[in-house]
Amino acid sequence: MKISARNQLKGKVVSIETDSVNTIVHIDIGGGNVISSTISIAAVKELGLEVGKEAYAIIKATSVMVGVE
Repeated sequence: MKISARNQLKGKVVSIETDSVNTIVHIDIGGGNVISSTISIAAVKELGLEVGKEAYAIIKATSVMVGVE
């Protein structure tokens, strides 16, 4: 896979939460860190995502969001 984004974090899918429109995919990137991303249900199917599968969290610096609990 070749892409221009430089922030590529390899990990494993640890959970997938699907509602009526979107899916939240949680990727464990190691060191106790999990990255979550909201993607379409169609994208989950196209990528063949399932728990335990290796995947990349790809982050564009211009679209990083920050939140707190």
